[in-house]
Amino acid sequence: MKTIGLIGGMSWESSLEYYRMINELVKLELGDLHSCKSIMYSVDFAEIELLQHNSQWEELSDIMIHAASSLEKAGADFIVICTNTMHKMADDVQNKISIPLLHIADAVSNEIIGMRLKKVALLGTRFTMSQDFYKGRIKDKYGIDVIVPNEEDKNVIHDVIYKELVKGIFKESSKKKYIEIIQKLIEQGAEGIILGCTEIPLLIKQQDVNIPIFDTASIHARAAVKYALEQ
Repeated sequence: MKTIGLIGGMSWESSLEYYRMINELVKLELGDLHSCKSIMYSVDFAEIELLQHNSQWEELSDIMIHAASSLEKAGADFIVICTNTMHKMADDVQNKISIPLLHIADAVSNEIIGMRLKKVALLGTRFTMSQDFYKGRIKDKYGIDVIVPNEEDKNVIHDVIYKELVKGIFKESSKKKYIEIIQKLIEQGAEGIILGCTEIPLLIKQQDVNIPIFDTASIHARAAVKYALEQ
């Protein structure tokens, strides 16, 4: 079994889910008392959030490179960034380490291709929805069309993430707003919905939506376990 290097803390609520899912999947695969070999480097999310909203991406890149390098030195065989937004600097991180980085958008794209979908909608932080590092990778590398909410709806999605979900707050009113936004995207031709923030699946479940949803945290965790157990 390879040792998974987890960069977490963004937020710790979703990192907790990663750790739980990865261990459950390893036990399911290997049985008995098996659990994952892993090392987690957990950052202070308050520092990360401030730098994100001040657009200090170079400083954030330095933090992520340091975290990944520390995990490599500690014995990790590959890196998993336990959040979608911070994949903005995934290429920078990969270029500074000698072990693989398992990109969340690649794992999600493979799931979408497996369902033969051509057009999906992306929900996430404003950074993930508006910038090209995530949806551009899906379009360019996999040929999948990606649409996003309008500006007003982007603000709703973003504010709920940072004011509620990362604090462990789950409101029924916010869930209703998310479902209304998803319905608009379905009307625009979305065949599936990428929950492109690892906190969103804590609020929105498959039973809430009548087209496939892609729980990025769960998909990423499964890809990590598959890679860790490959011979």
